[in-house]
Amino acid sequence: MAIIMKSRTKPVYPKNGDEVIFREMRLNVSSIVATLEPRRRKIIIFKAVLLPILYFSTYAFAILKGTNVVILYSCYFLMGLLLVSIFLNIIHDAVHGTIFRSEKANQAYVYLFDLMGANSYIWKLRHIRFHHNYPNVNGWDTDIEQSSLARIFPTGGFSKLHRYQHLYLPFLYPLYLANWLLVRDFKDYFNKHKTVRKLVEIPAIEFFKLFVFKSVFLFYMIVLPVLMLGISWSQVLVAFAIMLFTASIASLMVLLSPHANTESSFPLPDTNNRFNHSWMMHMLLTTNDITHDNWFTRFFMGCFNYHVAHHLFPNVNHAFYPEITCLLKDQAEKHNLPYRQYSLFSSLRNHYRLLKNNRLDENIFEETM
Repeated sequence: MAIIMKSRTKPVYPKNGDEVIFREMRLNVSSIVATLEPRRRKIIIFKAVLLPILYFSTYAFAILKGTNVVILYSCYFLMGLLLVSIFLNIIHDAVHGTIFRSEKANQAYVYLFDLMGANSYIWKLRHIRFHHNYPNVNGWDTDIEQSSLARIFPTGGFSKLHRYQHLYLPFLYPLYLANWLLVRDFKDYFNKHKTVRKLVEIPAIEFFKLFVFKSVFLFYMIVLPVLMLGISWSQVLVAFAIMLFTASIASLMVLLSPHANTESSFPLPDTNNRFNHSWMMHMLLTTNDITHDNWFTRFFMGCFNYHVAHHLFPNVNHAFYPEITCLLKDQAEKHNLPYRQYSLFSSLRNHYRLLKNNRLDENIFEETM
């Protein structure tokens, strides 16, 4: 069933000459991909096969040997790490259609996300339709749109509780994945105030799939181990909490560092719903890279540190981002473009500073007596 957009005017990026620079970069990127494709294609497919096998093999080992709680907890800990690795290397690229040449094959791999607890349909909308078109734009970037407990956008709604967000949010962040899997997905389906619900008519079949996949996930993660191993509910729930905690910490280091910090812009369109910069410039102003680069970040973390290249060329697999980023740096120096990269520590520190900055409402028109 086709997605029907409800009536709401989309912000517009003006054309100001940056298109010439971007067109040149795109031609060079196509040349890079064509040259590296034969070698990198093998790595892409290898990871697409290996990582799901590791995840489900770890689960099978937990089911077979989980009467030993050390083994049970260790397996769930490892599954938390593998969940993030599968998301970064496979699901994220499958959603962008860059693993296989077949659209059906990519979509089949997207359903891995549903099997691991998240709802792929609503996340694809949040990520592709809104985040990639309008990163860091209040009211449109649904990847950053989070709980009302957090005020990430400087222009976001304010409550007195936000005065203390820099104190309590770091302690709530380990609950990030639990909130996503068990709360946020349902809010995006049923809360009419959410951006996705305001702009999209969700097909009835997706409501059915939401409950079916969530039930399957909770059954094999919590119920089946109790039935198969004869262990207590409390032991399985502790294991499940370990997995969610591990995945939350690992994923937040990746998700918070490239956008939500004091060094990135949070642009808003003018009264005519137009930005004062081009689409390319918007991606550069709202996105930064992470300096760390090694075999581990490339193979297991899906080159998350090369995030600017991903936003400029989302239809290219992450395996090509290191070479594309070298090109991007050259072009940034040549054309004086605002390309930015920071260490992971600096980026996370600047995220904390963002929380502190946004804890106060800076409405200069508010009358105080």
